[in-house]
Amino acid sequence: MPTSTDPYTRRTARLKADLVEQGRRVERMVGAAVEAIFTGDRDRARWVVEHDSVIDKADVEIEQAAVNLLTDIARVEVHLEPPTMRLVLMIVKVNNELERCADLAGDVAEQTDAITAPLGDRFRVMANSVVGIAHDAVTAFDTLDTAVARAVLTADDTVDAFESLILREMQAGVADGSVSVEHAFAANHVAHLLERLGDHCTNIAEQVIYIATGKIVRHAGGQWSEPEEPPI
Repeated sequence: MPTSTDPYTRRTARLKADLVEQGRRVERMVGAAVEAIFTGDRDRARWVVEHDSVIDKADVEIEQAAVNLLTDIARVEVHLEPPTMRLVLMIVKVNNELERCADLAGDVAEQTDAITAPLGDRFRVMANSVVGIAHDAVTAFDTLDTAVARAVLTADDTVDAFESLILREMQAGVADGSVSVEHAFAANHVAHLLERLGDHCTNIAEQVIYIATGKIVRHAGGQWSEPEEPPI
């Protein structure tokens, strides 16, 4: 049995760095998708949709590298420190969350032509919040900063509240004739996509807390619990 785990620790660090780079790519996609729906920029929307193939390729490469690392660790019976082992296991989960975020960014961008009227300030605040959440989720994973991760959890609750307000606004607009049914449907769809995107970022934040502390957080009654030991 090897007396040093340094090669595996270095491989884990390299894998984490690759995943952070992937996260920054996804973050740029989210920002571009949001700008596309507010400006009607078809070229930017097309870039988001086409860039998804880059994310998919990196997703497969990162997952395969993680599987190879776990296989090598098991083969030589290396015993990594618990935080490092948790990180290796969670990288695959975070990688999957980022891939889903990229898919949702593409879905948002594809709605660019369907948005036929200004979305309004409230919608802009919600969308910008999601862009910020994506940035903070990646930053939290990069630095394993639990404070930033908790900020992501709190911000996502705000996004959920905005989605409900926007849905009611669109319903009222259709009822009084100030908003077309087509525009309301597209706007509600985008709001839902953004809310789901925020949820995936929240999943990343939860993983960061677990990676950093070995503890989990739960969402109940409209608020997040303090980190607690997972059930045995």
